[in-house]
Amino acid sequence: MTAVYERMNAVFLEHPEIFEGFKIELLRGNIVMMAGPDRVHNMIVESVVDQIPRDHWHRMQTQDLAIPGEDSEPQPDLVVIERGAFEGPGRLIPAAATTLLMEVVSKYSAHTDYRIKRAMYAAGRVPAYLVVDPFAAKCLLLTNPVGVGEEADYRTEQTSKFGEPVPLGTLGVSLDTSEFQTMPGTAR
Repeated sequence: MTAVYERMNAVFLEHPEIFEGFKIELLRGNIVMMAGPDRVHNMIVESVVDQIPRDHWHRMQTQDLAIPGEDSEPQPDLVVIERGAFEGPGRLIPAAATTLLMEVVSKYSAHTDYRIKRAMYAAGRVPAYLVVDPFAAKCLLLTNPVGVGEEADYRTEQTSKFGEPVPLGTLGVSLDTSEFQTMPGTAR
């Protein structure tokens, strides 16, 4: 995989315009490219960021994670870290330093968000993982990670429809989802 990664880097350095507008992640040894997020996606992320108190939490977008035992460098749509939990420099934040990760499902990311990242984040011992699905108009909150590798999962899951509050106990807030918009397309 290193040869592929090195070749991808070479192509990027020679022709960065090819990748403009794409989100690129390393997931379980595979380089995954996706189109940039649309307006509905960005407005959901903005709404969540606005509801998490800045004085106690770092609320970061486009932040890469390091997950022990994984050949992965995911870039969640939102990374929430308690202020002071991690202060080091660098591109990768240890998954164990996070308090909440959020992914907003896009047209092609459902399998990745609901399955692959679910196991990866649980293996990284991320205390809470929130999946916001504008196609199904629902939020899935996963907590209590257990297991290792591809078999890792969360013991507790809570589903809420858009418009219902999502209690984020790890952050001490209840998320108001009444402003979340939906996307046309296939319901999950």
